[in-house]
Amino acid sequence: MAQRDDRDDRDDDDGDDLGAHDRESAGRRGNPALTSRAAILAVVVCAIALSLAYPVREYIAQRKEIADLRHKEAAARGQVEELAQRKQQLGDKSYIEREATRRLHYCRPDVKCYIVLDGTGAEGRQARRGGPPSRPPWYETLWRSVEAADRPR
Repeated sequence: MAQRDDRDDRDDDDGDDLGAHDRESAGRRGNPALTSRAAILAVVVCAIALSLAYPVREYIAQRKEIADLRHKEAAARGQVEELAQRKQQLGDKSYIEREATRRLHYCRPDVKCYIVLDGTGAEGRQARRGGPPSRPPWYETLWRSVEAADRPR
């Protein structure tokens, strides 16, 4: 035990000497605000930040592009579904007959069809107003000029 105490005393002495030495050097130099270790650490942190800035920016741009492409894909899928429904409708014979009757005024041979003119067209409105009729179509003007040229003078 005595030997251990001697060692402990020596360790304590060395610790005291180092502590006194550190205190002396700190008193001589002062406490500088920026040590060389701190400067190197700051440079390393800046270098890491700068080296990561470009990849992070590219990552964000790619995520935005992926989101845009997913949105476009969803819109395209919706359009495909609409077109598939339209294709199915056009394959139905009764739908085609209804559309031909409604849009083109076609009639089946065994059905009597009527078209009711109620005077709401452009010609009916001009006649009611009493204003001059609009300019006739080009083919009427052409035909009238042919007839006028054919008349004897």
